[in-house]
Amino acid sequence: MQALAHGDLDGAGLSDAERGLLEYVGKVTEAAYRTTHEDVQKLRDLGWTEPQIAEAVYITAMFAFFNRVADAFGIEPQNYLAMNQMTK
Repeated sequence: MQALAHGDLDGAGLSDAERGLLEYVGKVTEAAYRTTHEDVQKLRDLGWTEPQIAEAVYITAMFAFFNRVADAFGIEPQNYLAMNQMTK
């Protein structure tokens, strides 16, 4: 979990399919217009279904939306990861 929280895909112990999906949604987040049919085909080849790929895109887009709204209204980060560490 800590590796993922820090964006360390190498240290996260992910399967090839999980890593492929996270790399794809990273691309969607940074520059969705640069995604290609080949990117989606790689996910299919890794075993992801069309509904799973679509859901990943929808969730990524919703988080981007919520983050932009929060930023626009000046909502401070809630530091959920830090709070979770305090409860352990």
